[in-house]
Amino acid sequence: MNTFERLGITPGRAICYSGFRDGQYPGGPSPSYEQIKEDLLILQPNWKHLRLYDCDEHSKTVLEVIKTEKLPFTIMLGAYIEAEMNNFNCPWNGGVYSEKQLEANAAANQKKMEKIVEWAGLYPDIISSLSVGNEACVDWTDHYVHEKKVRDYVNFVRSKASQPVTFCENYVPWLGKLKELAKAVDFISIHTYPVWEYKHIDQALEYTKDNYYSVAEMYPDTPVVITEAGWATNSNGQGIDPDNVNEVYQKIYFEKLMTWTEKENILTYFFEAFDESWKGSPDELEPEKHWGLYHTDRSPKLAMQTKELKPPRAVAT
Repeated sequence: MNTFERLGITPGRAICYSGFRDGQYPGGPSPSYEQIKEDLLILQPNWKHLRLYDCDEHSKTVLEVIKTEKLPFTIMLGAYIEAEMNNFNCPWNGGVYSEKQLEANAAANQKKMEKIVEWAGLYPDIISSLSVGNEACVDWTDHYVHEKKVRDYVNFVRSKASQPVTFCENYVPWLGKLKELAKAVDFISIHTYPVWEYKHIDQALEYTKDNYYSVAEMYPDTPVVITEAGWATNSNGQGIDPDNVNEVYQKIYFEKLMTWTEKENILTYFFEAFDESWKGSPDELEPEKHWGLYHTDRSPKLAMQTKELKPPRAVAT
């Protein structure tokens, strides 16, 4: 199960990083060089590997900061692909587009593949792996891309870049419709979120293990990486029970997850570094906004504070 060794990556803790602060968002205002430098200096004592989601201005600045400041991070660089098909099963307001928009998205996605290959060549000592998309094949996605097209993207990038190539997706599709895609990638990347599946903190780690091993045992010859696993700290009740999310539970899940994955040498990108106020609905308690180990003002939540805290009496540890 030593995914570090199988991928040729130095062991170390990994985390998903998106540095958009209040008033910033993808496609709009982006973090400055100094803001990203501040973030990376916060993360440096505890993290070695960062996951970035797109080859955009934000990611370009992250790469430049790491190179210029000589920071000891490696990057999983993603190319965020937009919808190329309608998904009428998307449970929220999204997933359906005009044919013109879908065609434009497909053209833009191909350009991203070319860009991710270019950047992989420009930063070979920093970029350790590449992902051709994120949650684009799961049933509920609002940016659906057919698995055959994702496989084409994987093959294109693999033919031109030296880094290992993957596709980041919820664990469920890997158990069924992504079996052919699994043959194309250098490693499989899964997302596991017990709290989204109504699991209490007492059940969280065992459920994560079940998710991971169900995929790993199906593909024994292919490394399996956890590219997202985390615990929210607030919820307005939309999809997550507010009583099941808080900073204490996040701390418990984080510590148990790290203990297990480090013992088993499973490369695991915790989701995520900082809260992102741009995400989800305008509701301040929207759970999408509250997955960070740090608040938007960069102050640490309990999991990243040195003070030892005891969980509530009702929680088994």
